[in-house]
Amino acid sequence: MEDDEVIVEEDEALRQFLPNGFGRQTKEADVARQLEKSKRPTTSTATIKDVPQEHRKGNDESSNDDSEDDSNEDDEFPISHELVLKTHDRPITTITVDPSGSRLITGSTDCTIKFHDFASMTPNTLHAFKSVDPTATKASTSSETHPVHHVEFNPNSPSSVLVISATPQAKVFSRDGEELKEFVKGDMYLRDMHNTKGHISEITTGTWHPTNRDLCVTAGTDSTLRIWDVNMPLKQKEVIVHKSRAAGSAGRTRMTAVVWGSQVQGGKNLLVAAALDGSLVMWDGDGPYARPAAEIRDAHKNDTWTGGIDISADGRNVVTRGGDNLIKLWDTRKFKQPISVVEHASTSDQYANTDIKYSPNASSIITGSANGHLHILNPATLKPELVTPVTDGSPLVTVLWHEKLNQILTGSANAEMHVLYNPNTSTRGAAMIMSKAPKRRHIDDDPNFTTDLSQGLSGDAISTSEGLRAAQAGTSYSARHPTEGLTVSGRSRDPRRPHIPMTTPFAKSQPDEKHVRESIPLSSMRDEDPREALLKYAEKAEKDPMFTNAWKKTQPKTLYADISGNEEDEGPERKRARQG
Repeated sequence: MEDDEVIVEEDEALRQFLPNGFGRQTKEADVARQLEKSKRPTTSTATIKDVPQEHRKGNDESSNDDSEDDSNEDDEFPISHELVLKTHDRPITTITVDPSGSRLITGSTDCTIKFHDFASMTPNTLHAFKSVDPTATKASTSSETHPVHHVEFNPNSPSSVLVISATPQAKVFSRDGEELKEFVKGDMYLRDMHNTKGHISEITTGTWHPTNRDLCVTAGTDSTLRIWDVNMPLKQKEVIVHKSRAAGSAGRTRMTAVVWGSQVQGGKNLLVAAALDGSLVMWDGDGPYARPAAEIRDAHKNDTWTGGIDISADGRNVVTRGGDNLIKLWDTRKFKQPISVVEHASTSDQYANTDIKYSPNASSIITGSANGHLHILNPATLKPELVTPVTDGSPLVTVLWHEKLNQILTGSANAEMHVLYNPNTSTRGAAMIMSKAPKRRHIDDDPNFTTDLSQGLSGDAISTSEGLRAAQAGTSYSARHPTEGLTVSGRSRDPRRPHIPMTTPFAKSQPDEKHVRESIPLSSMRDEDPREALLKYAEKAEKDPMFTNAWKKTQPKTLYADISGNEEDEGPERKRARQG
């Protein structure tokens, strides 16, 4: 007789209670699950509704062919997955990534620039490691701030970043957020813009030289482009004054966009700028700049802000996005009439610097729309190859397609930055973040169970009921009083925080008396009486004079009159009485 098999039902509660293993457990990332969570909704229906009928893919094919087209489309454009970062409070106006793809900097109308490091972020720690107000200076006590128009890594020296705010002075920061250079401001009372050392009014945008690491150009509302050498920030290297014919006798307008491009195959660099009067002007990128190489007066409508401009990798085509709801493609060899023109709703009335960019290999053109959709256009016809929603209902302001990461970064008016990527074709960046394990939270990371002692905590504060409740709630004085910071002298307004004196090169330590006496020459003279110090040389000076030795023998002797006996007895009082 065979033994009957005993069937034991699995206890789910017991299985969850028992550990999976013994010893220290390593937390591994479930990459597949994290990628699935970051996958965007199927783009087929969202894409088809805004693409014209003749540009839709797979309209008359089978469902299998449609799925193949979608997969090919996802491989061509890195839009299958996305990562959302929200580190600003107001619309994001500019985005830049260093050439290696490791550091990301964003600028916003909240008057700050945020520094992000892809290597230090995890799926649950998407934050900036530093926030800087570029208009604030160490010496200034003013609380005035200005929106950030443009930030850009130096393509030839990734350690420097060009930062342009709504001020007449551009700045150069390091990749770690330290201010390196500040360009000078010009004299606003001079009428001739050639004679001013810098901009006299707000700068709108700027860019780096494509091959020279020391040169950059800025465009201002004073109708000038100024080329700077970062090693000489006290005066621009070149001044290009654009004389507007539509502005009448004044001849001034606002420069709204500028691009400085070089040809991959070699050749001349090109400097192209757009102005508020609708003109588009081109110069030889290496000079001379006295006269433009070509100019189009009515490239866009007068008094409309042309905020987007870019030049192709081969230097042959220039694309512009104007405030007249038009996108135009221009040939630099025949710079007279546009090659292609399409209608595209503009957002320049609210957000001036609305981007339009070429892809790294110039095979596509990307731009945003007022309804929050990303448009990928054909570089020859400007017809949409793909339209996909990113921030539905909120305008896309800035876009960037990074070459090494193969990822598309967008900044929108709702202060969100979306990083679109494809795990199959994208490298590092957002793909690296989503492949990491989430950071394990410690109990100290929860402010409900801890007390912030970074500002200090005294016994007087904890003895009161308010201080006790604050300590139990885990809130610091600075958290409960966010408007209170430092005084003008640098002293903290927090009464519980002791004053820490400023550390200077001359006060890093307090040396003892022995060290001062042995290290500093003549330091013992500080404790001597100067009269005694001089008199101890009196006898030596009389016997062996150093300065009067030459006429010692010829020096006449002092003669005094002899005093008579009667005068000696009378004294001074008797002499006065007798004279009276």
